[in-house]
Amino acid sequence: MVKKSKKVIELEEKIADLENKWKRALADYENLRKRLEKEKQDFIKFSNAQLLDKLLPLLDSLEGCQGKLEGEGLKLLKEQFRKILESEGLREIEALGKKFDPLKMDAIEMGAGEKNKVIGVIMKGYELNGKVLRPAKVKVGAG
Repeated sequence: MVKKSKKVIELEEKIADLENKWKRALADYENLRKRLEKEKQDFIKFSNAQLLDKLLPLLDSLEGCQGKLEGEGLKLLKEQFRKILESEGLREIEALGKKFDPLKMDAIEMGAGEKNKVIGVIMKGYELNGKVLRPAKVKVGAG
């Protein structure tokens, strides 16, 4: 049996140490690459948020007009506009009849009704790709 010299043992330990450091650095790099890719995707997903937020009052106005004005044209225009917004990832927050969710809704009024249940929607809320863009303004039952 050949006995290893002290120098060879030291070199083998140094190689093992450097190999471990290299593996950790490689793993750190891969994690960084994945994180940057996710951030890039999120940036792309939410880059339209400001524009969409500015367009929501127009949608509110179209919906308000529809109740006061007659005409198939206005209804078609509203639906077409809504589909464009939905294609960008915008979704209405379903609130009426649901349990009050402070992360997605602002309670503006309290009224007679089941406790902590939304009994009226004052202003619709919207989410953009799962994040709240504008919380729903709601009336909540006081119980």
